[in-house]
Amino acid sequence: MNSGKTVLAQLMMFKSDFQFKRCVDRYSGDFRTRKFTYSEHFLVMSFAQLTARESLRDIENSLTAFSSKLYHSGLRSATAKSTLAEANEKRNWKIYADYGQVLIKQARPLYADDPNFRLDIDNMVYALDSTTIDLCLSLFPWAKFRTTKSAVKMHTLLDLRGSIPVYVDITNANVHDVNILDTIPVEAGAYYVMDKGYTDFKRLYDKVHRQQAFFITRSKDNINFR
Repeated sequence: MNSGKTVLAQLMMFKSDFQFKRCVDRYSGDFRTRKFTYSEHFLVMSFAQLTARESLRDIENSLTAFSSKLYHSGLRSATAKSTLAEANEKRNWKIYADYGQVLIKQARPLYADDPNFRLDIDNMVYALDSTTIDLCLSLFPWAKFRTTKSAVKMHTLLDLRGSIPVYVDITNANVHDVNILDTIPVEAGAYYVMDKGYTDFKRLYDKVHRQQAFFITRSKDNINFR
């Protein structure tokens, strides 16, 4: 019988409890939270992501099936679907967004000199794109996209050294990609690679060129330029 740590517990060793608590305290997250803490919530959702769970019930069933190993993974017991649903709905997402930035800052230097992600340029290079995530219209009526479907759009700025997302924005699916140029962080001297959906020369000039950065984009067939 294996008496060592579970894979999940080994992965969670990289989680800084001090930094995570700072993010929680910043928004008074644990105020009146007694049983299902933010740390346990983070652990459960990490488990769901790493094991590709497809629903809250799937998460609950999987945790229940491995209930004998949960204590060694940092969980006191399996989390009920209703508890997880309430936490996902009501808890402050900014806590996890802030901690995500902490993890990104830790991960990016690890790939700086990795030959598998080496680029033939010293400048930082980012790729900007979006993906539409389909949702059930009856469950997510607030995200109505078409007559018979709901959806949200996830806009991602990817550091090509390590394929690490450095900025993510989730909007309604009907928000055009080009609008994200107004919100993305821009670094002087960096290159931003994007498709023709982001072609808006006024935005590119104000947001990228005036910040002393560079953009690379595909041109539209009907583009008018000199």
